[in-house]
Amino acid sequence: MSRIGKNQIEIPAKTEVIVNDGKVTVKGPLGELSRVIRSEIKVNVENGFVTTTPVGDTVFVRSLWGTTSSHISNMIDGVNKPFEKKLILEGVGFKSDVKGGSLNLALGFSHEVTVPIPAGLTVTAEKNNITVSGIDKELVGRFTADIRAKKKPEPYKGKGFRYDKEVIRRKQGKKTA
Repeated sequence: MSRIGKNQIEIPAKTEVIVNDGKVTVKGPLGELSRVIRSEIKVNVENGFVTTTPVGDTVFVRSLWGTTSSHISNMIDGVNKPFEKKLILEGVGFKSDVKGGSLNLALGFSHEVTVPIPAGLTVTAEKNNITVSGIDKELVGRFTADIRAKKKPEPYKGKGFRYDKEVIRRKQGKKTA
């Protein structure tokens, strides 16, 4: 039994959840999100709550049960309050700025790295602090992970991208005789 899947998801005011032919659509004050749900999971909306139930009893279906419930919960949360992730760029000469629909990064390479910003995301860059926000949790997380992959933090000086509250384990470095 899935502990997450068993829980009912409350639908807040000004939010509407529609289930139609295996597709769940959530409309709220900030926008609309939709997701295709697999046929092994049944989604019911009644009395201001969303419930999910598995159709079979295999390990795969039970794992889908909690995942589906989490996806629906994240969709409901996202259309009411946007998700936000922050990245910090550390290093001498490293710069970041947003121009038009792209994020321009100077990461110590011979060229400037340009990352296009996907539709539905808001990106701000001020003093090497990059904030990514949007209603789709998966898209926000994927975009910040893609940016971080451009220059991961190195363990000696900590240069590169790191998440806001991430702690980088530092190595000692070379010892002198």
